[in-house]
Amino acid sequence: MITPAELNVLPAPQFWRRVSCALYEQLVLLGVIAFTFLVPNLGLGMLFGVSLPSWLTFLYLYAVLGIYFVWYWTKSGQTLAMQTWRVRMIGLGGYNLSRKQAIWRYVYGSLWIIPCILLQWLFELQRWQIIEMLFTIALFLWPLSIYLDRVSPLLRQSLPDRFGGTRLVELPKNLVKLS
Repeated sequence: MITPAELNVLPAPQFWRRVSCALYEQLVLLGVIAFTFLVPNLGLGMLFGVSLPSWLTFLYLYAVLGIYFVWYWTKSGQTLAMQTWRVRMIGLGGYNLSRKQAIWRYVYGSLWIIPCILLQWLFELQRWQIIEMLFTIALFLWPLSIYLDRVSPLLRQSLPDRFGGTRLVELPKNLVKLS
């Protein structure tokens, strides 16, 4: 078992590890969304001919994904994808995140949606262009924010982590156990 003090001195994951972890996270989230969203909403649509308005659909998905992330970050500091890529989120001093801290980290982590909305409006993007833009910003541009952190190359953190008072650390191979 690794102590909070030992966690606190571990290096931050590099850019490509973050991108790989985020890409894998997207695959996991497809399953989460299918289970919590598609099944109930398809049932409502087929049985009663009812569909939720787009703003309510967005809020529902945002809440479902928030519950997923907050639960994992407060429980072990790692989502399923983070376990695979040996990445862990820690709070100050190397401790697990509190629920409040995890919620704020989720909010800050979803700020990448704002440039997407602006670009969609500005360039009048349609259908697949929107999905391509979402993946580009979420998977590549947002992780590039680690290079704005000039404190130390080993401790570089993305904007959401700096705003939320959290850190991502890369776990050593010999200390990893999947739970």
